[in-house]
Amino acid sequence: MKMKLVSIDQLISLYPVLLFDSFGVLIHGQGPYPGAVELIDYLNKTNHEYLVLTNTAAELPENLSARFRAMKLQIPPERIVTSGSLLRNYFAAHSLAGTKCIVLGTADSETYVRKAGGEIIDEKSNEYPDAVIVCDESGYPFLPKIDWTITTLIQALEAGKSIHLVFPNPDLIYPSSQNGFGITSGSIAVMIEQILTVKFPDTSTPTFQRLGKPHRSIFEEALQRSGTKNMIMIGDQLFTDIKGANDFGIDSALIESGINSGDDLGSVRPDYLLSSLRMGKNVD
Repeated sequence: MKMKLVSIDQLISLYPVLLFDSFGVLIHGQGPYPGAVELIDYLNKTNHEYLVLTNTAAELPENLSARFRAMKLQIPPERIVTSGSLLRNYFAAHSLAGTKCIVLGTADSETYVRKAGGEIIDEKSNEYPDAVIVCDESGYPFLPKIDWTITTLIQALEAGKSIHLVFPNPDLIYPSSQNGFGITSGSIAVMIEQILTVKFPDTSTPTFQRLGKPHRSIFEEALQRSGTKNMIMIGDQLFTDIKGANDFGIDSALIESGINSGDDLGSVRPDYLLSSLRMGKNVD
């Protein structure tokens, strides 16, 4: 079945609420995509409701908003829903307040965990963790911190300790530039899962709990803020943005600026294909 091509103007007229992914839709590693600045300015001027749903757990909404502003994207913190902010509800649901946590990520990642109620331990600690939270691929000396985390986790499991494994960002890669890609925390978590399978081949080993897209929590937060399901998710990744929207029961549009394009369509299919965020472009 051929996907319907639409313009961003048509989506604005059809949906009272627009949901945008961040990397791959609004920005890449070097700046905004063409049309993004003008689009956000228009939505702000006309008071058209929108939210940015991002799988990042590396930046607090206020800091991500500041980074957007440096790119001339005037997106206030209250319009940003991050996967890191979902840790608070996860910790509450699993009674994890006061637990000792290893955190892989930035200073903002650690702030997310502290706000959720976790106590962060580091390489100087002689205690086993209650949870390992993989938030980002940056913000720490990569190989030493990864090696220490894996070693500590294996030792804790061998000692019979039950450990929560969590990563808010299920993305495996992201657009680091208009033509380049980089790994995300999701790739690190998958690597750790595989290591545990190799180390404990004959036992049931713990796996990571995913919080961000395509899982429901981030879309439930968008629904709570917007008050309507009459919204559309605009994303660049089929198995996070589009699948998450489809599973949640809202419409989706795949923009061909980031990870996936219309040529990649398989079992996960968006409602629309969007070539760019440029306004005023006619679609035949």
